[in-house]
Amino acid sequence: MVGVKELPREQLEAMATAGEQIVECYRVLQKSGTNVVAEILRGQGEFYELDHYPKGDVYDSETHSQFYYHSHRKGEHGHFHTFLREKGMPNECRPIKQSKAAYMKERDDKLSHLIAISMDRAGFPIGLFTTNRWVTADNWYTADDVVKMLDRFEMDLGWPSWPANIWVTAMLRLFRPQIEELVGERDSTMADRQTKHPDVDAFEDRRCDITSFRKISVEAQIKQVDKALSHAA
Repeated sequence: MVGVKELPREQLEAMATAGEQIVECYRVLQKSGTNVVAEILRGQGEFYELDHYPKGDVYDSETHSQFYYHSHRKGEHGHFHTFLREKGMPNECRPIKQSKAAYMKERDDKLSHLIAISMDRAGFPIGLFTTNRWVTADNWYTADDVVKMLDRFEMDLGWPSWPANIWVTAMLRLFRPQIEELVGERDSTMADRQTKHPDVDAFEDRRCDITSFRKISVEAQIKQVDKALSHAA
């Protein structure tokens, strides 16, 4: 478990602000009789496993942030996948040397998966996880580069739901320490797998899908941040 008490005050304040935004999103959505997941699925017709929701994904053409929601794992209702596309990345970020996959030829830019957010049936987050490259059909960037991208992710749109977009953005801020740790573990998992199976392309190995995972609680994280801020210099 990532401890927040050692974090600099500036980061703690950013996390606290994100926590306030998440709570406010919950308040508005609950008052309206809905939740984050229901907002994404609203008007999308019948819910099919593996399909992306909303159709066509959510993409901010100014920040080049992207996400979608879908379902295919046991123990959850579904999960959000978050990405940053090439035009939104810091200039120094480059994909590592890696194998080429057919899906890379189907688009004219590159993208990096950032983190996935696992949701329960009530529409609340229960976990964070990272994935192998084949799962999200992205390009592979080092953990250091992915961490540099995190602050660039922002969904500044009213569609398909303003509170849902604020919530997704704030989740990456509130759980920034855990995400950094998970992305680092992702790289370690893949390096270990490539060492143990040198004749297999680790990035396209269907036996390896989830590369790191953490259970989370918004309420517990907010309490930790508030406690750390009360003791911060």
